[in-house]
Amino acid sequence: MAKSFAKIPSVVNEEVKSYAPGTPERTELLETYKKMYNEVIEVPQYIGSEEIFSGVKKEIRPPHDHQKVVGYYHEGTQSDVQKAIETALEARKSWANMAWEDRAAIFLKAADLIAGPYRAKINAATMIGQSKNAMQAEIDSACELIDFLRFNVKFMTEIYADQPISSPGVWNKVEYRPLEGFTFAITPFNFTAIAGNLPSCMALMGNVVVWKPSDKQVYSAQVTMEVFKKAGLPDGVINMVLGDPAETATTCISHPDFAGLHFTGSTHVFKHLWKQIGNNVDIHKTYPRVVGETGGKDFVMVHKSACPTEVAVGLVRGAFEYQGQKCSAASRAYIPSNLWPEVEKQVKEMLATIKVGSPEDFSNFVTAVIDGNSFKKITGFIDRAKASTEAEIIAGGTYDDSVGYFIAPTVIVTTNPTYESMTDEIFGPVLSIYVYDEDKYEETLQLVDETSAYALTGSIFSQDRAAVEVAYKALENAAGNFYINDKPTGAVVGQQPFGGARASGTNDKAGSAMNLLRWVSVRTVKETLVPAKDYRYPFLAK
Repeated sequence: MAKSFAKIPSVVNEEVKSYAPGTPERTELLETYKKMYNEVIEVPQYIGSEEIFSGVKKEIRPPHDHQKVVGYYHEGTQSDVQKAIETALEARKSWANMAWEDRAAIFLKAADLIAGPYRAKINAATMIGQSKNAMQAEIDSACELIDFLRFNVKFMTEIYADQPISSPGVWNKVEYRPLEGFTFAITPFNFTAIAGNLPSCMALMGNVVVWKPSDKQVYSAQVTMEVFKKAGLPDGVINMVLGDPAETATTCISHPDFAGLHFTGSTHVFKHLWKQIGNNVDIHKTYPRVVGETGGKDFVMVHKSACPTEVAVGLVRGAFEYQGQKCSAASRAYIPSNLWPEVEKQVKEMLATIKVGSPEDFSNFVTAVIDGNSFKKITGFIDRAKASTEAEIIAGGTYDDSVGYFIAPTVIVTTNPTYESMTDEIFGPVLSIYVYDEDKYEETLQLVDETSAYALTGSIFSQDRAAVEVAYKALENAAGNFYINDKPTGAVVGQQPFGGARASGTNDKAGSAMNLLRWVSVRTVKETLVPAKDYRYPFLAK
């Protein structure tokens, strides 16, 4: 490979299949779902060449049918984590020196495997384990993960090609080395693509990884590891461990060779991890890289000139796709008084047509929330809103966990812009709305900016371009991903790099070269072609 400048295949975003009635992908996915739903799988830990079945089995239950057991994962110990670290460091010796073209080939092959023979399997696993409907699974576990894998290869080549200028007689170069040590990935339940991207993007840049997926995402994580191994990823480069999350983090962070954390999850956990890393600064051989994407209290701001139908669609899709379990989900909205009657009417009409149930029925727009704890938290907000004098539930408000953790899409209208459901992250199918005086637009923009500690996503709906510009400036620090006349969800790799600041994370933009640069350590090399033979400079002459 060193005898050529390889050019990677052209990269474009993976096409989202429709799964409309009569399409082959719908038939294949439904058949795969039914087959997998009626099997019982066992998920091991992957450490080096070993698949470790500990015998300490934890049940995998679909959120939409919590009495059904579709499999087990084998819980690990901290000895397993230590072994994973040692295995990763041993694998680093060859992986860090592997030609970039070979690393690229592995992840390009993984992308093609998911696009082809593994597409239905990884989508079905996501539907079963995470209770996503077919379209949400397709967008996530197929298309976005494929895009991450392919575009990261493209970004890697662009990074490597970025070289300094050279003066006469000198050749300057920079090399983008992997971090010294091992990296640690902690991934969430809500996106199979995020779970696949966090460890793989670090590995692509030559790093070795200990990966701790969420125990609610183990089913699709198993398929991801299967794909990586099928693609030719060497043993020990990505090691998947399934021990206690807090203990696993402590074991990794307290190791001298810990070099970086790639995290997606809650703000509370991320802050705790950051403190642990800081407390161990005297232990680590290098200063660890810390990249985190955490929570959001994402807003939809509406100007009095907006189209009510466009606003209603943006609210329904933005708030209730995947049951609101997206970091970017529309959670709070500010509607002007002149538009509210029509927006309310249309939102209610749309929600009246939405079906709630198992993802096996493709006509269900909403399925179950992830588990009993989430169900209890979300329904607590609903119950308190029912009892509050400051809030009114105008749609939804019902729930049932007898079979699955089902909560109807719920809309709360409040007279208090700092009511709890307007300020606290709920992470469920609950949208809170504050109706403001249509002539107090700029004051309300200030309210939007100051209400939440988060700054992940947000959107503005307006047909008045001057009003858009005012919001664009007023909310510049309120959202890392800002949408104009669209819902605040659905960032596409290569198009809208994703991430936010404030309490929402380090804003290192997954799906871009910016993120990959966090996982390399740059060495500058200056080569003098004809070295000097005399120490004296011309100015020294008499």
